[in-house]
Amino acid sequence: MVRFLLIDVGVALAVCFLWYAWFVGYNRRRAGTVLQWVQAACLGKGRVADLRWQASSSRLKATLHLSSRWFDDAHLTIRLLPRPLPMQWALSRWRQQQETLTFEANMGFPPGFHLDVIRHRWSGYSGPKKPDPKKLGKKKTRDVLTDSRAWTISRPGPVILTTKEDWPVELSPVVNALASWRDKDFVGVRFNSTAPHFTATVALENLSDQQAAASLLGLFRELAASSSAKQH
Repeated sequence: MVRFLLIDVGVALAVCFLWYAWFVGYNRRRAGTVLQWVQAACLGKGRVADLRWQASSSRLKATLHLSSRWFDDAHLTIRLLPRPLPMQWALSRWRQQQETLTFEANMGFPPGFHLDVIRHRWSGYSGPKKPDPKKLGKKKTRDVLTDSRAWTISRPGPVILTTKEDWPVELSPVVNALASWRDKDFVGVRFNSTAPHFTATVALENLSDQQAAASLLGLFRELAASSSAKQH
């Protein structure tokens, strides 16, 4: 009996070890691919260095050296699902946590304001009012139920909810740039007059290749330019 118990314990430990080793490697390959896309998107004007893994290979911090007048002391943080730890991984899936890439840097022209942008999306559907089936015959009831599934979907423009009653003039270029990025799923964007001056977090699922990474870096530069336009 004891021997079988020891065998079961040994098998369980072996499975846990294999699970941990496999998903540590998976997370590292996934993050490494993203960093390769980012470095390639810099077109020889940027280099990723100083990789530091944390939290059982579910968080990676790196330095991004850029030869750009817009950003100094840039850093990247990749947050992945904690796949090597089964319980934490299951909990993160239940909470629907996203895998993200965070870019933070100082700017050559620091913004003269503090701005936190938290992006949310809502969706709604509208259709004809469903009549009472008791007042209709069987055939009409079936037709109404079929027609009620034909939803009308509209795509409105961006709606901005702000906590400030007065709108500073210098914020207009930044807000206009953010509003034009409706197809980029930014989790959050922050401008600060103290370091780090610029922080942006994007869902990792939006980085599918080098072209997507190049587009993202271009948007970062556009935001930096719009936030410091009055200082040129």
